[in-house]
Amino acid sequence: MASTEDKAASKENTSSWKDSFYNPRTGEVLGRTASSWALILLFYLVFYCFLAGMFALTMWVLLLTLDDYVPRYRDRVPFPGLAIRPNSLDIMFNKSDPLKYAPYVQHLESFLQRYNDTEQEKNEACIPGQYYDQDDDSEMSKKACRFKRGSLSLCSGLSDTNFGYHDGKPCVLLKMNRIIGLKPLGDPYINCTVKVNLLSFIFLRPSHYTRPSCLYENYVQPLVAVKLLLTKEDYNKELSVECRVEGSNLRNDDERDKFLGRVTFRIKVVE
Repeated sequence: MASTEDKAASKENTSSWKDSFYNPRTGEVLGRTASSWALILLFYLVFYCFLAGMFALTMWVLLLTLDDYVPRYRDRVPFPGLAIRPNSLDIMFNKSDPLKYAPYVQHLESFLQRYNDTEQEKNEACIPGQYYDQDDDSEMSKKACRFKRGSLSLCSGLSDTNFGYHDGKPCVLLKMNRIIGLKPLGDPYINCTVKVNLLSFIFLRPSHYTRPSCLYENYVQPLVAVKLLLTKEDYNKELSVECRVEGSNLRNDDERDKFLGRVTFRIKVVE
């Protein structure tokens, strides 16, 4: 059995451990009185409010230096890449099965929503073949050129809601990546070729094609629609199609970047 001295020592240790959290004799909690806790909490409240205020002030000053339409810092890519919609470099489907080509059709329809007439009526009707430059010092809101999806004709999704996928003559949309202030020399156009077979294309390029050189509200990048006129001989074969930007000083032959001014995709239509 424990001696009287051991019990007293154990009771004293328990009392000391409890006093470290709350001492009823001095009223201290965790070694501090109420006034001490109030002062230290007030200090940290003022300290963190000061830090938050300084952060808000620096962010406000930074935002004053930014432009609403042109980013302050831009990458060093001098020439645009070429992108394809639907967003796939391997387009394969069975033209007799709507479930197989439905994802491509849905992607194109979703992508063209911003090109609807109701949206594009907010933009300006620009003069074909001319840049639409606006004064950077103007306090008026910037305007973008109008680009209606109806100008894509057979590939607009208006007259043919399946974009030609149901009859084995699919449409793809091409666009240049946007580079602010880009003004290429010459008259850029898209040219597509098939690496093995001979294949006919229809290029649907609107007469008011504009170049991606602005970043204004409601701005959409101009598109070129390509309709692949596949024949029975082309079905059940994997065709490799390469499209390039031609007719200007924009580069399309950089071996280190396969998407600079060009794009290559594969298409296979199963009958």
